[in-house]
Amino acid sequence: MKFNINKIRYILAIIVVLLTFSACKNDKQAAENKSSETKAGGKAEANSEEEMPTIATLSQEQIKIVGIQLGTIEQKELTATIKANGLLKVHNNNKANATSLYGGVIKTLNVQIGDYVRKGQMIATIANPQFIQLQEEYLSTASRITFAEQELSRQKELFEGNAGAKKNLQSATAELNSLRTRRASLQQQIQLMGINPGSVSNGNLKSALVVTSPLNGTVSNVFAKIGSYADVSSPVIEIVDNSSLHLDLQVFEKDLPQVKVGQTIHFTITNNPSTEYDATVISIGSSFENDSKTIAVHCRVNGNKKGLIDGMNITGIVSLSNVTTPAVPNDAIVNADGKYYIFVQTDKKAEEHHEEGEEEGSQKEGEEKKHKNSKNFEKVEVLKGVSDMGYTAVTFVNEIPANAKIVTKGAFFVNAKLSNTGGHED
Repeated sequence: MKFNINKIRYILAIIVVLLTFSACKNDKQAAENKSSETKAGGKAEANSEEEMPTIATLSQEQIKIVGIQLGTIEQKELTATIKANGLLKVHNNNKANATSLYGGVIKTLNVQIGDYVRKGQMIATIANPQFIQLQEEYLSTASRITFAEQELSRQKELFEGNAGAKKNLQSATAELNSLRTRRASLQQQIQLMGINPGSVSNGNLKSALVVTSPLNGTVSNVFAKIGSYADVSSPVIEIVDNSSLHLDLQVFEKDLPQVKVGQTIHFTITNNPSTEYDATVISIGSSFENDSKTIAVHCRVNGNKKGLIDGMNITGIVSLSNVTTPAVPNDAIVNADGKYYIFVQTDKKAEEHHEEGEEEGSQKEGEEKKHKNSKNFEKVEVLKGVSDMGYTAVTFVNEIPANAKIVTKGAFFVNAKLSNTGGHED
């Protein structure tokens, strides 16, 4: 036990010596760090007091390689716009279902989805033995009418010769009228089947009726197939007349006062924005659409409607009044720190940064040689306005010289160069 206590004391002594040595070393290092931090802190504090650089210097070689182009502030007639989403629709009176007024089995089907059909065109044929029975009854009724007419003629002769009773004459008259009514009813039913009653004969009974298209349009859906049963409640196909497409644009309440009947709408299909279409505002809704807090603006689609289908989602631009304003190309504007800037060519010199140990004479000579073949561009804040036709209206926070040259292409590179300058990079 004694041996263990001595061993423990020995180990503790070694630990104390190590801690003392480490503390001395750390004090020395802290003193050195404090000295270096004091020097660096002085520089950092001085740099924090400096303003961010606003002038970038680019050599002619850099300007040529990057493709920087210069231009001037232009006066452009830009169109103010409102952006809104919408839906293409076809009025219900330009949609139709081709149906059969009589139930039967689909015997033939002559169209498929996407086909264009004309009003009256045969869509399908439906077979049912009941159709033959109706034609049979029609022919039978016609024969009975011939007999009833002859019977009525005989009863009239007997009554006029006081050889027949008046009751028989009245009965014959009633029978003939009843048969004529039944024949008229069967004639209408056969016509609704698409069969000409005049063509019905004992040797020409039709077992199928024809389903025709009720309007011109494109087949948007086929509900039946050969062998399936169709009746009045089961449409055979759906037809949509896409030439009558109109646009329902959903405009927010704040933008509604700027929308007027007759304004032009430019829109693209949301999932295929490569093609632009035109529409004209024809009416403005007077109630909100569901919970979206938008009002439906109804527009008539103009010109080419190829590729447009009922139910497509679109993105529309409502054209407002034209405004003449100072404008620059969209590529001339850069976004930095939540603000917008352009770069104006200037004679001002960029901020200079010197490193310790450099000789002022040699550096001044180098700077003069460098600036001789370079151009300076000043970063100027602007406020963005309307954008149209590749140009954006701008308002300058501070006035710039008249006819000043600005960077119209490559402003992004100039901004990057300026940022590097701020970080003391060549």
